[in-house]
Amino acid sequence: MPLSRRLFLAASLGGASGLLTACASPGGGTVHLAPGSRLIVVRHGDRTDENLNDLGKARAAALPAALEGMPLDAILSPGIQRNLDTAAPLAAARGLPITRMPQERPARRIAAAHAGKSVIWVGNKGNIQSIWDDLGLPGAPPLGYGDLFIVTADADGTLRVERRRWEP
Repeated sequence: MPLSRRLFLAASLGGASGLLTACASPGGGTVHLAPGSRLIVVRHGDRTDENLNDLGKARAAALPAALEGMPLDAILSPGIQRNLDTAAPLAAARGLPITRMPQERPARRIAAAHAGKSVIWVGNKGNIQSIWDDLGLPGAPPLGYGDLFIVTADADGTLRVERRRWEP
């Protein structure tokens, strides 16, 4: 592993609430978050066909509690209905609108428009993978239903990644 990249793993012994923390030095990917930025990324809730199923609706309803106490300046999502439905309870709880953004490689637009802010992206497997790749984050991206990751850029631009689970 290059010296410019450090990885620290910690597993919680408390069951399904596993935690992974990773640190990456600036310059790992093609997109850089400004110091003080926080990007929270979740996949839409569980679905059947194109829409959220009952578990997905329950998971969406649980999202505000999963982010309780965490500052949030914007809620971002592509205009896909299941993503908007997942973000809706959080938007209602925080009194924030859902800002629609194109789903193709959103990391650069997010980094530019929300520098120094705390935002959440409610996305899909493909655009979550592209965010992970564009930020140059280590390991596999969390793509399962209920996976949540928080990328924080510290004062020198080093990224810290925290993985969580969010359940109904």
